[in-house]
Amino acid sequence: YVQLKDSQADASTEQAWQVWLHADPRHAKAWQRLQQLQQRLAVASPQLAAATLQGARQGRRQALKVLGLLLGAGVVGWQGYRASPLSADYVTRVGERRRVMLADGSRLELNTDTRVDIHFDSAQRLIRLQQGEILVQTGKDTRPLRVQSADGRISALGTRFAVRQLDGSTRVTVEEHAVAIQPRLAEANEVRVAAGQTMEFSAQRAGVVQAATDNASAWTQGMLVAVDWRLDRLLGELSRYRHGHLGCAPEVAAMHLSGAFQLDDDEAILASLQDALPVTVRRLTRYWVRIEKREA
Repeated sequence: YVQLKDSQADASTEQAWQVWLHADPRHAKAWQRLQQLQQRLAVASPQLAAATLQGARQGRRQALKVLGLLLGAGVVGWQGYRASPLSADYVTRVGERRRVMLADGSRLELNTDTRVDIHFDSAQRLIRLQQGEILVQTGKDTRPLRVQSADGRISALGTRFAVRQLDGSTRVTVEEHAVAIQPRLAEANEVRVAAGQTMEFSAQRAGVVQAATDNASAWTQGMLVAVDWRLDRLLGELSRYRHGHLGCAPEVAAMHLSGAFQLDDDEAILASLQDALPVTVRRLTRYWVRIEKREA
């Protein structure tokens, strides 16, 4: 069942399923249980489904564990499945980054905690960003390439650009050529963003085009580059790459610093903060960290 639902499934996968289905009467009974489960999906609670599947990650073995849980409980909904990591074509966990080569030759890089779906047909190439952040390097293809976020559509004009899904808005940063942005509820209000520019837009309206920083895509090299950042901004970015709570006391939030940090070693970043600023790192657990002012 998991293999058939995979976006890479083909005729050989379906043929293998047919062979398996008829190899043993118990297989047919098992498949019937799946069909009965599908009939109950429409009336089940999506919230329960999301909670059940939240811990599931990519990989057939883990997917089978989740599937067994669904069959045993019979209390999850299809909408909850669609909201889980199992429903996305490409997924990264918290702290993970991934590079993917798409069928058209485009290169897709996924930042931490990201989920995307790929829909290519004869008319267009569509990348649907469900959450997180991606960098797109378009391949040579006559079909238009578009990225769909929760807030609207970004059309590539032969380009390299990054898209980040925020809470209530989408940020686009263009490194090469240009993109055309159309907010979901104001598609007539198309805005062109050129190389070296960035813009944040909501579903209702486009934002102001601004100059992009030189280090916006440093994460693709495993780096976090801060130039005269407030401490609370730095911690906000760093918290995307680690589990648990990472914050700071109000009296140190406005301290400024600059630096280049290795994302794969967040403990080293926290240690460096104590060297650069008059602060101390307070830990209740590995997953609860607070930066406070260092006592004299």
